[in-house]
Amino acid sequence: MAVSVAPLARSILNAVLPVRCMACGATVADDGSLCASCWDTLQFLGPPACACCGYPFEYEAPSESLCASCTRRLPQYDRARAVFAYDEASRSLILTFKHADRTHQAPAFGRWLARAGSDLLENTDFIVPVPLHRWRLFARRYNQSALLAQALGKETGMTVAVDLLTRRSRTPPQGRMSRAARIRNVRAAFAIRDEWRGKISGARILLLDDVLTTGATVEECARVLKRAGAVGVDVLTLAQVLRPR
Repeated sequence: MAVSVAPLARSILNAVLPVRCMACGATVADDGSLCASCWDTLQFLGPPACACCGYPFEYEAPSESLCASCTRRLPQYDRARAVFAYDEASRSLILTFKHADRTHQAPAFGRWLARAGSDLLENTDFIVPVPLHRWRLFARRYNQSALLAQALGKETGMTVAVDLLTRRSRTPPQGRMSRAARIRNVRAAFAIRDEWRGKISGARILLLDDVLTTGATVEECARVLKRAGAVGVDVLTLAQVLRPR
């Protein structure tokens, strides 16, 4: 009788190197998961929410309802969704993935993104990560948005176009910038690579990034993509900054 050695090997490995919570390091049952305490601290996002930007409502509303910001001005992208709110509970999870080489978390994030963006994925032709400038990529050694896009592509079987967009300007970090300053900072910063110019006409694009803050970066990317012929651009991120609207 054939005996599978994989479960036994996994049990031995887990005994020697216990599986840890992605946030606090506590022992958990499954790889790429959170302990119950850390899970409870995250504010996962979902309906009821703005039909455009995904900003959560505190009350039930029709599915086509817009938040005050999108009512005043619709963004360049069509729809945006995020897994959870960017706050004290989620900040370390994002920053350690982005800056501390915890790239092994990408598959778990890919599963979460697939659930949060299920309505966006239905008509998507290409998953496209927001690119880093080559010098920032050289310094960081990986693009966290590209890792998220590849993890989502593996989870869903969808096409990931890692090199569709390029960042041609080495823009300063935007952490402390206002929305107006961010818009100026990324203006004309992105372009379509020549080999993709004839392939996105009529396509629906899903932009992948780690955090949606003011939306300036993804709006500039969406503008460039639509100018090149994309018929729709949606945005999916791990986290969204929730400011009062």
